[in-house]
Amino acid sequence: MEGEINNFIMVWAIVVASLCYCHTIGNYLFPKPNLARVFAILPIVCLFFVLPLNLTSVFLGGSSSFLIAWLASFKILLFAFGLGPLVASPSLPLSTFIPLACLPIKLHDRALTDSRPKRFGGSEPPVTESSSVPAVQGLISKKAHKFSINHFAKFILLVILIHVYKYQEFIHFNVRLFFYSLHIYFILELSLVLVGSAVRTVSGIELEPPFDEPHLATSLQDFWGRRWNLMVTNILRPTVYDPVMAVMARFVSGQWARFTGVVGAFLVSGIMHELVFYSIGRAKPSGQVLCFFLLHGVCLGLENWMKKALVGKFRLPALVSGPLTLSFVMVTSFWLFFPPMLNNMADVKACKECLAFVETLKHNKLVSPNNITCPFF
Repeated sequence: MEGEINNFIMVWAIVVASLCYCHTIGNYLFPKPNLARVFAILPIVCLFFVLPLNLTSVFLGGSSSFLIAWLASFKILLFAFGLGPLVASPSLPLSTFIPLACLPIKLHDRALTDSRPKRFGGSEPPVTESSSVPAVQGLISKKAHKFSINHFAKFILLVILIHVYKYQEFIHFNVRLFFYSLHIYFILELSLVLVGSAVRTVSGIELEPPFDEPHLATSLQDFWGRRWNLMVTNILRPTVYDPVMAVMARFVSGQWARFTGVVGAFLVSGIMHELVFYSIGRAKPSGQVLCFFLLHGVCLGLENWMKKALVGKFRLPALVSGPLTLSFVMVTSFWLFFPPMLNNMADVKACKECLAFVETLKHNKLVSPNNITCPFF
């Protein structure tokens, strides 16, 4: 356990140093995108893909793989070409650049606008500006209040789920997988919200929420594009979807170009999920997770096709399309997403790591997960 923590500190120290290097390259040495800037930053992108492999635990290794190999590497790659969230005018300060590069956060559009210097005697009337501030602050306050209530409810449900696991030998396997789905959703959202809250408290910058009630999705496009893990959606769009669609538009019609862009984005998402799963289990990838995302990419593309073909003619009501969408997501995840995770015993490893962390806090000394027995499995 001590070795894993030392590796964790070393990995993230290298990440911070690398991001300082990229910030200097992109904002001072090569402020305009060119080949020199790309070749100077490209080694960091490659480094970020392999750095998380020094970690083997579910929480430290899995989260670092997601944050470094996926989010940070993709954002830095965009930054090399003068694109993405790390590019701003004026350039982002280092204190904002680093967390924005490696954490699952996105600056609110209003925060980006407010960070830019305003012209003296600008065209915006002072009365309008001052009168809009209370309205915006009130809206943000209401949203924050709503989110806090929702997150507290999800935390309570997560605690209940953990207690339910004690009786899982009496629970049907598919019902257990449904509980695992809820568990993953609650853990992801609560973790991302905590990270965002910490960054917002330190920097004072308004951030966009990472999830938007995915259980209310009425289509695959709505689920993946507007509600589920929006940080990934926002990074896949400029890195994969837009370039693939732009290239394919030269050879095929716009509809086919959009279809290939969607499938390409889901293909890359599947590959990155396989990498995260490998970081957790260190087992040979089975390809099932990749197939899960490819299937959803193809189905989402077909869904968009059908929507355009039937526009103005037929549309399923939300009361029907919502349950159908969630059922499709759940059934395909039971079939393709969860088996690799369970085969690698990621649930058992995660349980042991959580209990080891609790024991470490209780006894004020490091406790290895290898010395812990999980009572739920």
